[in-house]
Amino acid sequence: MIAVCRRCGRPLEVTVYEVRAGDDRLPCCLRCALIHPPLVARSLVIAAVVGTLLTAINQGNVILGGDASPALAWKIPLTYAVPYCVATAGGLLNARVRPSRG
Repeated sequence: MIAVCRRCGRPLEVTVYEVRAGDDRLPCCLRCALIHPPLVARSLVIAAVVGTLLTAINQGNVILGGDASPALAWKIPLTYAVPYCVATAGGLLNARVRPSRG
């Protein structure tokens, strides 16, 4: 019997992501694991802290000096997006398991 995602019911044939639900760990597909609220919340907090620090380090003098260029309109969001993606990828890799066959 092939395992199924406990959230959407899709078959889990190759890779399963175990997400926490209370004291249990539930098997999920990648799509459901990506939108699992605790993972999203943790990644957002990490992105806010790390993104703010990196923005202050890399663009702080420009922002405080009032010389902000239009390029900051894409640089600053990317500065927050990168730590979000890294935190999410780390969480997903940590939750990845092989499905049980049987």
